[in-house]
Amino acid sequence: MKRKGVKSLALAVCLAALVPAVQGCGDASNGKIEVEIVQYKPEAANYFKTVEEAFNAAHDDIHLTINSPNDATTILKTRFIRENYPDIIGIGGDINYSYFVDADILADVSGYEGMKDINEGYLEIAEALELVPVDGTYIIPYVANAAGVLYNRDMFEEHGWQIPETWDELLALCDQIQAEGILPFYFGFKDTWTCLAPWNAMAVELAPADTTKQVNRGTTSFTKEYGELSEKYLALLPYGPDDPFAYGYNDACTAFARGESAMYTIGSYATPQILSVNPDMNIDSFVMPASDDKNSRTLNSGIDLGFCVTADCKNKEAAYEVLDFLYADENIQKYIDDQNAVPCKKGNFRLSSMLDGMTEFIQSGNMTDYQDHYYPSEMSVDALLQTLLLEKDKNAFLQTFDTNWQRYNRDIIRMVQDYEAAHGNAN
Repeated sequence: MKRKGVKSLALAVCLAALVPAVQGCGDASNGKIEVEIVQYKPEAANYFKTVEEAFNAAHDDIHLTINSPNDATTILKTRFIRENYPDIIGIGGDINYSYFVDADILADVSGYEGMKDINEGYLEIAEALELVPVDGTYIIPYVANAAGVLYNRDMFEEHGWQIPETWDELLALCDQIQAEGILPFYFGFKDTWTCLAPWNAMAVELAPADTTKQVNRGTTSFTKEYGELSEKYLALLPYGPDDPFAYGYNDACTAFARGESAMYTIGSYATPQILSVNPDMNIDSFVMPASDDKNSRTLNSGIDLGFCVTADCKNKEAAYEVLDFLYADENIQKYIDDQNAVPCKKGNFRLSSMLDGMTEFIQSGNMTDYQDHYYPSEMSVDALLQTLLLEKDKNAFLQTFDTNWQRYNRDIIRMVQDYEAAHGNAN
């Protein structure tokens, strides 16, 4: 069942109305079908330029254009307002995708043949992002990233440190590392967004995956679900630098690369930055253990990039032919190599060695999405977390979280409650 978009999306889109649009799409010219992609990862622009050139060299009937602008999400919202839709959009699996599904902007791609090759874990993550259940599938996951703990493999081998599998083992390891005069963790909390990385990595064990949906239904609160998570996050601070707020993301990457800490709580996306400082660094990773139940461990992983066909696409067959090219194993492998990514497609892909400690979770589909993929950007949860870490007032943080959630999600909460009144529980 499809519904019209919520008021909150309309307001968010209207805020972008003054941003200039980029080129249009979809019409045939020079005897070729024009297909345009707008994708939101400018750091991968060079990769997509090579894909565009290779596709066009191999096709006489379709001409592909891939745009990789800065702030692509804002540009897309502007184009949607003006009904100037690209054929395909490349976006992450976060709240913006949820809004786009709800606004009927995207086409159902459940009939796309390549869908059968996608890792079921990422299809489940995509489905969970729907604000309320809808019929069909609206994104084809392309690549993911993973968050947990990066560690200096050579340093661990030299000291004989063991990879922890429980929260108590993690704290014992930190005490052991500290006792040997080495800093266990480096943090870059001057940049507020980095505060989300440890939070997300621990939340997958300590809070229900559908916490935000339960709150929207009125069956729980963040005060209840995030209490232990908040306490354990604060417990990590003594194992980092004396002033973790004096250093930003680049500082933390540089310090870790130079061996100034044994571990770094960040995602796989940080590896290229770290290796740019120390290309010879031997990095591995492990899932952040946040409880004392080894069997509850799950990898914090979400859709970093997926492709959606817009409902306004004038030639779906041509769009699917472009997607076939993008999802060819050799092209996905090139993206993995270029961006140190995790493939969402099943297959024998060569992953970075820094994912060795997470590979079993990826292959088995034991993955849980980032909690912040459900947070509205207007709520600035990263800044709330930074305040928690600065002031160490758990109760004030949780109360603010609950209050602000109700403020920034009024329309979604009303929509969920209306849906459930008509259809029952919106799982």
